[in-house]
Amino acid sequence: MVPILLVLLLALILFGAGFALKALWWIAIIVLVVWLLGFVIRPTANGKRGRWYRW
Repeated sequence: MVPILLVLLLALILFGAGFALKALWWIAIIVLVVWLLGFVIRPTANGKRGRWYRW
C-alpha cells in the first residue's frame, strides 16, 4: 500500500511541476514578445527616438 501511495504522490508532484513549468514558459514567451515589441514600437520624443520603458 505504501509503494502505491508513494508512486501516486510522485505522479502528483511531477504533474504539478510540469504544469508550473509550462505556465512559466508561456509567461517567458509573453515577456519576450513585449520586450521585442519595445524595440519596434518606440515613440519619438523631441526628435530623438526614445524607449517606451525605463530600465
